[in-house]
Amino acid sequence: MAGDIVPIELGLTEGNLFTLWAPRWREGDDEWEAFLGLDEDLYVLDSVAELAAFVRGDDDNDLADHPAWDMIKKLQADELVPDDRHSYDLIGVPELAAEDPKPEVVAELEDALEIVRIIGEVCDLAPIVKFFTGNPILGAVAVGTNDFSGRDGVDLWVRIGRIIAKHWDDVIDALDAVVSRPKVDPKAVEEAEDELEAAASAEDEDEPDDDIDPLDGEESDDEDDEEDDEDEDDLVDEDDFWAAVGIDPIRIYTDDGEFLTLRCYLGDDPLFLGSKGQIFGFGSERALTRFLAGDADHDLKKLSTFTDVRSAAETAEIEYQVLPENVYALQGIDEDILDGPRRVEARQMDLAVELLTDAADYAGIDTVNEELASTTPLGWFVDYAITPDPKRLAPSGPYDNEAEVWRALVHDFEDRLIKRG
Repeated sequence: MAGDIVPIELGLTEGNLFTLWAPRWREGDDEWEAFLGLDEDLYVLDSVAELAAFVRGDDDNDLADHPAWDMIKKLQADELVPDDRHSYDLIGVPELAAEDPKPEVVAELEDALEIVRIIGEVCDLAPIVKFFTGNPILGAVAVGTNDFSGRDGVDLWVRIGRIIAKHWDDVIDALDAVVSRPKVDPKAVEEAEDELEAAASAEDEDEPDDDIDPLDGEESDDEDDEEDDEDEDDLVDEDDFWAAVGIDPIRIYTDDGEFLTLRCYLGDDPLFLGSKGQIFGFGSERALTRFLAGDADHDLKKLSTFTDVRSAAETAEIEYQVLPENVYALQGIDEDILDGPRRVEARQMDLAVELLTDAADYAGIDTVNEELASTTPLGWFVDYAITPDPKRLAPSGPYDNEAEVWRALVHDFEDRLIKRG
């Protein structure tokens, strides 16, 4: 998608509250960043169930125009549970800054300061903007532990802790003043709670029970096998056309627009709807269907199942259900790289790397694998951004070179993405 919408948890005066954050995304020449809210209000909910219920029943908010909004509305409630990286204990920031500058402490403080800075800028909160602009020393936290070693480093850490201790109450007051709880349909909340309970139960069932005797129930092995087979059959939707033909519809967002195309794998080798290393992208489902029903030459014709695709296209009995893991957004990543690895949305970057790598393999080009090798500055940056580890040495800025190389890889991909309607 054109930038993800991310569920986040904020620890504020009234407790742990849940909302959504849309990291920077582009629409044409414009760049945006937003939170769930409306006008001057930042919407927060008391639980994930309430968040899910609100999202499903409201389109009058600042995220409703985001390219990923429709997808967010379709998520199961458990998919809106914030991960550890997007859970911020903002009340505990002064205590955190008073601890020793261990890698995990510095990383957690950096994340907390960053999300507060972003909220301050997006919501135009003067006390928060003033807090950061008036204390540029806070930027040292983004460098990792490098600046906090030795006597000078310890002194720098202590100074940062004192600044936070002195001004953090004003920061929290500004956040408390802007948050607002929207109305939520109680019935929708109950449905979301049921989904969360079902997901938790399923997770518990997946965990092995160490108390079970492995010899118990031997006589029912055949019955268990039959039940397993039935369960597997239930997991495969007989109406899932694309799973049956072994091809995936994928959606790609670039600065030039939104494109729909197809991809499959022959063994480990990616194969796109395209020819001679060029990928055919379509601006609408109708245009793609018309192309698939025609006689144009392309590489998917070599698949034995493509005759089924053409037949479905000829009768217009074809739909393109694009799974979340097949949605790729390339806009804005270069700008995020300039701000450092922790500013990059890990999932968006991970998917973008997958697309660029697959497309390069399809075209027989080695550049992407070479530039993303762990020994290169960009490869190191990308690996750290996707799997951040406070115990590892973080890449150090400025990141102009990494952004430039990434931009070149994306431009090369876009040159091979040919619009066909």
